[in-house]
Amino acid sequence: MSACLDATHDPALRSWVASANDPASDFPIQNLPFGRLRRAGSEQPWRIGVAIGDQALDLALALAAGGWSEDEQAVLRPLARGDLNALMAAGPLPRRLLRGALSRALAEGSPQAGALAGALLPQAEAEFTLPCHIGDYTDFYTGIHHATTVGKLFRPDNPLLPNYKWVPIGYHGRCSSIGVSGHAFRRPLGQVKTPEAEAPVLAPSRRLDYELELGVFVGAPNAQGEPVPLADAEDHLFGVVLLNDWSARDVQAWEYQPLGPFLSKNFATTISPWIVTMDALAPFRVPFARPEGEPAPLPYLDGESNRARGALDLHFEVLIETPRMREAGEAPARLSRSNFRDAWWTMAQMLAHHTVGGCNLQPGDLLGSGTQSGPAPGEGGSLLELSLGGKQPLTLPNGETRSFLLDGDTVLLRGRCEAAGARAIGFGDCAGSVLPAREVAA
Repeated sequence: MSACLDATHDPALRSWVASANDPASDFPIQNLPFGRLRRAGSEQPWRIGVAIGDQALDLALALAAGGWSEDEQAVLRPLARGDLNALMAAGPLPRRLLRGALSRALAEGSPQAGALAGALLPQAEAEFTLPCHIGDYTDFYTGIHHATTVGKLFRPDNPLLPNYKWVPIGYHGRCSSIGVSGHAFRRPLGQVKTPEAEAPVLAPSRRLDYELELGVFVGAPNAQGEPVPLADAEDHLFGVVLLNDWSARDVQAWEYQPLGPFLSKNFATTISPWIVTMDALAPFRVPFARPEGEPAPLPYLDGESNRARGALDLHFEVLIETPRMREAGEAPARLSRSNFRDAWWTMAQMLAHHTVGGCNLQPGDLLGSGTQSGPAPGEGGSLLELSLGGKQPLTLPNGETRSFLLDGDTVLLRGRCEAAGARAIGFGDCAGSVLPAREVAA
């Protein structure tokens, strides 16, 4: 694995940005994720920022403040112009060079502290856009507990199809409808057909759902026709976000055979605004292993480094805020918890499989992990699982019930990595809200 522990991961490291030293912060100095932002309400050009506590370091202003080496300035210049894809394309070495420089600049006692204080923007006063240009989007299906639970709803005696444990299943999604946390989207229209109906109708989805996923961003590209070996795959990954792959279950049920999801998935996808780099994740990598008796991956998807540290110990949480909760000033209610270490395939395996046929991935391409669910009750990564296909509605703390999402609902995804001897890091919220559907055309 390419990401190794170094001085930037030291749990004793503290920042002169006081909020970053709060143990509850998602963004201590050990994290340093990248996002694209500007001051809310301004007409500033978008620029890349780095989250530190409740602040964002504006890299355009940071570059102008000086104090950087020539090599560091060269890495910072495209970021100051809002171009994160340039850093992604360069591979892990320039990224690590900048991570070290930012860590030293933001650490307690840094001689750059005075100059950089004016480059801070409170995150509460910023607006965000997608962190990079996303040229393509592939959604995988690595959550075996999700696949099993959903499969049982339709095939009780054979929930997993024969290929599931052998091949990383995926489909190509729609990158034009990806939005950043905080955006709202309209309930989608699509063809739906009830079992008793003779013909389908065009109607708003009545079984709108969320899907808890991890989004993985590609960094360095590969040439067309040149697969990326598993041992090199993580050098082609840049970082990760939380991802909500909203789904219209009734539309999906009618359209998905024989070619898979289409309108049921293409209307909206939400990601968290900060990309947590592969380097920041290094303290939280754990062994990847299959239960005894399960088939081993084929050789191109297997390797010593992937077995040793290919998995990621990432705790997920899903919450819902209904209009009634909002009006009453109540906190969002938790729907589920799960962990990415339960995924059937690793991030490296997704990339290696994606390229094995010769597909050329580009900097900023996005790989969705598929819905991440756990084996226990209450660990489902979607309402489809938690409500057993709508048969057992969930009762929320305020007495409301949900089988699927209603207009005005907001879903929040949260993630946090914790490990002994490491400073915990997080992702910030990945929030999206449902607006009413447009009227159906006559």
